[in-house]
Amino acid sequence: MSKSRSLWCGILTLVGFQLGMPVESAVAQVTTEVSIEGQVEDEKGVPIPNVSVRIDNQKISTRTDQSGHYILKLKSGKYALRFSFIGFQTKVRNADLTAGSLKGFHAVLQEDRSQLQNVEITGRKERSFKDGGSFSGTKTETRLRDVPQAISYVTKEVMEDQQAFRTIDLLKNVSGMNAFSSYDNDFVIRGFRTSNSLLNGLRNISQGWSSSLLPNIEKMEVIKGPASALFANTDAGGTVNMVTKKPLHENRKSVMLSTGSYNTTRVTGDFTGPIDSSQTFLYRLNLAYQNAGSFRQLQGTEDIVIAPSFSFIPDDKTKVNFELMYSRTNGRLDRGQPTFGEAAGLGQGSLYTTPISFAIGKDNDFLNETTLFSTISIQHKVSDKISLNASYMKSMYKEDLLEHRTSNNYAVDALGNEIPTLMGMRTTRRKTLYNTDNLTLYGVYAFNTGEVSHNLLAGYDFIQSLKPKDNNSAFNARGYRNAANTGAINNYRPANSANYLIVDGMPVPNVPHFDLTNPDYSFSEISEYFSLSEANEFTPTKYYVNGVYLQDQIKWKNLQVLIGLRKEYYVDVLNLDQQEEQKVKESAFLPRFGMVYTPIEALSIYGTYTQSYQPQGLSIISTNADNGGPFEALDGKMLEGGFKMELLEKRLAVNVAVYRIEQDNVLVNALDEDNEDLLRPVSQRATGVETDIYGSLTRNLSILANFSYNKAIITKSAVSSDIGDLMANAPRSQGNIWAKYTFTGLKTKGLGLALGANYVTKRNTLEETLQLPAYALVNAALSYSVNKFKMAVNFNNIFDKTHWMGGYDYNRVFPGTPRNFMTSIGYLF
Repeated sequence: MSKSRSLWCGILTLVGFQLGMPVESAVAQVTTEVSIEGQVEDEKGVPIPNVSVRIDNQKISTRTDQSGHYILKLKSGKYALRFSFIGFQTKVRNADLTAGSLKGFHAVLQEDRSQLQNVEITGRKERSFKDGGSFSGTKTETRLRDVPQAISYVTKEVMEDQQAFRTIDLLKNVSGMNAFSSYDNDFVIRGFRTSNSLLNGLRNISQGWSSSLLPNIEKMEVIKGPASALFANTDAGGTVNMVTKKPLHENRKSVMLSTGSYNTTRVTGDFTGPIDSSQTFLYRLNLAYQNAGSFRQLQGTEDIVIAPSFSFIPDDKTKVNFELMYSRTNGRLDRGQPTFGEAAGLGQGSLYTTPISFAIGKDNDFLNETTLFSTISIQHKVSDKISLNASYMKSMYKEDLLEHRTSNNYAVDALGNEIPTLMGMRTTRRKTLYNTDNLTLYGVYAFNTGEVSHNLLAGYDFIQSLKPKDNNSAFNARGYRNAANTGAINNYRPANSANYLIVDGMPVPNVPHFDLTNPDYSFSEISEYFSLSEANEFTPTKYYVNGVYLQDQIKWKNLQVLIGLRKEYYVDVLNLDQQEEQKVKESAFLPRFGMVYTPIEALSIYGTYTQSYQPQGLSIISTNADNGGPFEALDGKMLEGGFKMELLEKRLAVNVAVYRIEQDNVLVNALDEDNEDLLRPVSQRATGVETDIYGSLTRNLSILANFSYNKAIITKSAVSSDIGDLMANAPRSQGNIWAKYTFTGLKTKGLGLALGANYVTKRNTLEETLQLPAYALVNAALSYSVNKFKMAVNFNNIFDKTHWMGGYDYNRVFPGTPRNFMTSIGYLF
């Protein structure tokens, strides 16, 4: 025995004697470090990652890894281990470590179905690429395989792996979805351009330019096809629903620091847990700051997100959630890459006449956007069969803009000949404010009629968007100077050349032309231009919808039927509260019918019919002859069928959908030389097939993959040459794969390797002679987790492929980002 050990034994003998303890008992109090480890699984033996393993009454805890394994190092003694995870019943097991370490101390958690909600108050249970349920398909929490409609999604785990920061970064992960431009919510879904979006199932009438920020987003859902039967007037191709992160019953805290290409610096934080010991009050706080440049000239943004949320759960009958989300983006408005015009005769080759970094603007341009959302949601169970639900969202969007941009045409000489290297310009100085209110009330009644079960839902929606007269101003300078140089004329007409100021054989522009061969980005003084806005104010507008709806989810044995009916009343007001006030009032009856048949547990076969509806609002399309209106509302319908499978012990989801969507009264520019505002309606049709795969092939290999084939064409038009043309920015085919392997070997534990690739076939633009080429990109990521630290590096567009995400015409195409990287280090506590 060593001298030091003899000394300690002597001291312990003395202490034991003084306390009246046996010598052996005193010696046993020597603090020996031991360990306990095991596996956490569900009832079917599937490992559960990220389970909280906590020692009761002590601040000692850990989490299971991707294979469900955990290990804790403790002092010898007796302990109570608490295993908890969202969606499962908490389990407590007593462990005796006085005799030494324990291995194989496993726990089996049972699913807690009582946590199902009608209004989403607390967060989702999964922490993987796969998600099991959704509120957006039926307005109550329903398994995705039981919803008779395709719903694609991207979970926050994919967002974290890909280090995505904006919504536009996620599009490749959704089948049949791509960008029309780089603007907010300007997407193409199943070939149809879409702009409407939801936030937690509430209509978000966004008027912003910048792609939405993701730091407080739990997952992005895409409801494929019309969703009007539940969410008012929506787009025919689909609707995006952003689900925010909700408070959790367990403590989780993380901080992430990131830096990468284009001088990007990013800091994010996510903090959640109970406020009190009874877990009656829960909180979550998401914070983010980013300062990033761009490969685009004059571009780059400074972004901030502050998003607190609180849940109050006084008992098992009542749940209340309050959320606040503040975001601000300061930068410039990127209108895309300008190229040589059609007169150059280069067609698709025009894309390469200017570098993808090329942009139009001036050094003193700016775009400052502020968005504020506040939401309160309440669920109360009157009984086991009846629940009442209410959600209200108030949102505000504020824009402060100065921009120099193309006027969507090229310079002309005095004879009207186009000069393809000189772009006509316009300048806008604008401040706008939009306020939106969204209220939804509904009740759910669960009952049986014999062997048939019903989940009957009845509800009411009110949606209102207001652009008030106050705080709205505009400066709009464009066109050509008149002969006296005292004002400007919007368009140049060669036949009336005497009315214009002509110098060196060219009409003088109100705002100087932009020379694509010799760009000038210097400071510009807008007071030198003539504004064409007489009152320098926007006309105040108001839009509101009242809707009532019924829905019944019927189940008999292996068959489920969904029947939905909605009656909607729409009002749009122009020149609000003024003598010239105009109103459009419309109504629509919107049915929805779907069936799901489950011949075996792993397979669901479904079919659905639903309709879309969207009025041609007065705030956009006037009823006077300038536009050619009034026009009928956008009217669409969809037939869809497919199957949904859960394989490999429900670790992997495979969804396949076949669809046909038709939409009438889509407005396009009539290309009238005498009236550039003139519009005309066309009809469109999309038919296609989609496949989405989510989940894990093995305990170590996670995968997200999708493929779509879509034929989206114009079927009716007053211009016969349009018929059969592919719709703008609607590729025939596109696909994506993202696979991550997490190593669990002794020497490589914590190491993760991800590889991904995505492709998009060629696409038309709004310009008949300009087509965007196909492209394929390769991405990769490497991560390493040790203790509570996580480090990662992502490489995007590894082979530096020049590509374009979308585009309008020769003067506005939107290039994708060249090769770039992002590194990060995070701490979980």
